[in-house]
Amino acid sequence: MVQKYQSPVRVYKYPFELVMAAYEKRFPTCPEIPVFLGSEILHESRSDDGAIHIIERSCKLNVDAPRLLKKIAGVEYVFFIQKNTVNWKERTLRIEAHNETFANRVVVLETCSYSVHPENEEWTCFEQSASLDIKSFFGFESTVEKIAMKQYTSNIKRGKEVIEHYLKELISQGITFIPRWTPPPVCGQKDERTPAVGHDADDVPPEPGARGTTKEQTGSSCPPAEAVSPDADKLDADYIERYLGQLTPMQESCLIRLRQWLQETHKGKIPKDEHILRFLRARDFNIDKAREMLCQSLSWRKQYQVDYILQSWRPPALLEEYYTGGWHYQDKDGRPLYILRLGQMDTKGLVKALGEESLLRHVLSINEEGQKRCEENTTIFGRPITSWTCLVDLEGLNMRHLWRPGVKALLRIIEVVEDNYPETLGRLLIVRAPRVFPVLWTLVSPFINENTRQKFLIYSGNNYQGPGGLVDYVDKEVIPDFLGGDCMCTVPEGGLVPKSLYQTDEEPENSDHIRLWTETIYHSASVLRGAPHEIVVEILEGESVITWDFDILKGDVVFSLFHSKRAPETSHREATSASASAAGDNTQLIEKAWVLGVDYSRVESPLVCREGESIQGSHVTRWPGFYILQWKMHGPLPCSGTSLPRVDDVLASLQVSSHKCKLIYYYEVLASKDFRGSMSSLESCNSGFSQLSGATTSSSQSQSSSHLSR
Repeated sequence: MVQKYQSPVRVYKYPFELVMAAYEKRFPTCPEIPVFLGSEILHESRSDDGAIHIIERSCKLNVDAPRLLKKIAGVEYVFFIQKNTVNWKERTLRIEAHNETFANRVVVLETCSYSVHPENEEWTCFEQSASLDIKSFFGFESTVEKIAMKQYTSNIKRGKEVIEHYLKELISQGITFIPRWTPPPVCGQKDERTPAVGHDADDVPPEPGARGTTKEQTGSSCPPAEAVSPDADKLDADYIERYLGQLTPMQESCLIRLRQWLQETHKGKIPKDEHILRFLRARDFNIDKAREMLCQSLSWRKQYQVDYILQSWRPPALLEEYYTGGWHYQDKDGRPLYILRLGQMDTKGLVKALGEESLLRHVLSINEEGQKRCEENTTIFGRPITSWTCLVDLEGLNMRHLWRPGVKALLRIIEVVEDNYPETLGRLLIVRAPRVFPVLWTLVSPFINENTRQKFLIYSGNNYQGPGGLVDYVDKEVIPDFLGGDCMCTVPEGGLVPKSLYQTDEEPENSDHIRLWTETIYHSASVLRGAPHEIVVEILEGESVITWDFDILKGDVVFSLFHSKRAPETSHREATSASASAAGDNTQLIEKAWVLGVDYSRVESPLVCREGESIQGSHVTRWPGFYILQWKMHGPLPCSGTSLPRVDDVLASLQVSSHKCKLIYYYEVLASKDFRGSMSSLESCNSGFSQLSGATTSSSQSQSSSHLSR
C-alpha cells in the first residue's frame, strides 16, 4: 500500500529572499537536524541571466531503525538525491527528492515548494508532499513502513522550526533585508543584484540603508482575526491551528487529501473543514473509511435537504410545549450547552402524537444548530470549538420511559446522529440517574460509538453537587435553577401529552414532510362490526415471548390471543356494516368454518379495552405454531330471558358514533432468555413524575404469565 502525505500551506512572515538565505544555511550539514549527516553537491548550473539556479545534491541520512534491521539490510546509512531549482525572477524554489538506497525495493518521492504569498508579497509559503511505496524488504515491509512514516512525520514540523531558527540567526547578525533579483545590466554595465542561493548568506552584501529594523521586517504584527488561506483551495497551517485545533502532520495530511478529493469529485458545495475533520476523527483518520462514511452522509443530506432544515423546519406547538430540551449558554470550555430534561419528557406521547419523523427532524435541527453555535463560539472565544456539551437530567425517569417502541425510536435516532454528526458531542453530563437507569443504559449503550461513550459522566442522586460535579464543567452562574443553581432556565418542563392528540395513518404528520425513515414502528388498524382485525405470529419453538403495545383511539374493542397448529390464510373480507368501505387496514385470519377448541384455541382471556386506553402485555408461548392477535369490536352482550343489558354496555354502545373503531399497535417476538432481562420494560412503576406513572395497573391473566397494563 502506498502511503501519502500532503502538508498544509505553512507561512513564513518574511520575504522570499530572506527565507532562501535561511534555507541555504542547512547545507552542507545541519546540526539542528540530527538525522541529516551531510550533503555533497553532484551538479550545479545557472542560467545566463542568473535568474535560475539548479543544484543537485547527495544527502546522507542516519535512519533511526533497530540495529538488527540495519544488519539484515546491510546498510548503516541511507542516501537521497535532492534537486533544488530556484527561480529568482518568479521567486520560487522547487525541491525534488528520491531515495538512492534500496531504490528497487522502496520508492520514496518528495516534492517541496517555496513561493510568494499570493496576498502579501513580503511573506513566503511552503508546501510539501511525499509518497512511500515499499515493494519488498526482506519480510519486514510493515516494520519498515512504520519506521519510515514515524521518522518522516517527526521531521516535518522540525523543518519549519529549523528555518525559523536560521531566520532569527540572520536577524541577530543584522541581516533583515535582501534585495530582490534584477536583470543583468545592458551594455556591460555593472549592477548589484541578489546573489544566487548557492552562496552562503554571510556573503550577501546588503545594501547600506536598505536594512530595516528586525521588528519592521519580521512581520511581527498580530495576524488578522480571520486567518486567510493563501489559496482558496488550500489550507493554511495557521488557519488549521486557529479554527480546527492542534493536529499531527499526518492528521493535517488526511484532512487536506480528503478535502482535495471532495473538490475534485464533488463539483458543487463541499462540507466545511471542521465537518470533514469530524468524520476523520470518527474513523481514527483512516482516510478510506472516513471518505466512505462522509460520502454516505453527503448523499443522505442531499436526498433529505438537511442543509436547509434550519430554514424549513418549524417545530409544532406541541413539540415546543412538551419537548424538554433547549440551549443554555456554554460550559467552561466554551462549548455550547444543551440541556435535556429526559425524565420529565413523555416520550411515548410524543412518538404517538407527532410520529418518529417529526422527532427525528427536530433532533437534526438541534444538531445543525449546535454546529452553527460552535462556529460562533470559535469566533467569540478565539479558539477552535467543534463540539458541544449535553446536560441530561433524569429526575423522573421510570419504567414507562423504557417502553420498547420508544426505546427503538431512540436507538434509530442515535443511529442517524452517529452516522451523520460524528464527534459533535464533546461531553455528556448525566445527573440524578435513578435506579432504572442501568436498564436503559444496557439497551442503548451498544449502539453508541466507543469514542462517544468515553465522554459520558454519570451522577446518581445529588452527587452532581459540590466539587467533582457540575461545577467542574459548568460555571456556577449558569447552572439551572432546577439543579440547585441560580440561573433561570427556559427549557420546557414537559408533561403528559393528551391522548386526544395521538395520530393515526389517516392523520399524517405533515403533507410536506420528508420521509427520513422507510418504515415505522406502529401500525394502524380499523375494527368494524363483524370484521375484527387479526395478525398472525409464527412461533417455531416454545418458550418464546410475544409482546404487544396498543392504544385504542376510537371505540371499545375486545382483545384476544389464540393458538392454532394450522396456518391461517390472510383475507380482507367485507364487513356486514355499510361502513365497511371505510375499513382501511383490516385483516381477518380466522376462517368462519373454524371451530373454537378444534381448529384453534384461546390462550388469553378476552380483555375489554375502552377508548383512550393504552395496553401493554406479553405472553410466554408453550407450543410452536401460529398465534393470532385479535381486536374485535365490543358490544353489549345478548341478554337472556331473565336478564337485562347492563347500563355500562348500553352507554358504551351509545357513545360509539359509528360502527368503526381505530387503534394503533406494535408487537414483537423475543426469545425467552432475552425477555427476562427486559420484563420490567412492559410494566410501569411509581416515580417522581406522577403524570407518567399515575393510573397504571398490572394484572396477571393466565398461566402463561401474560402481563397487561393500562
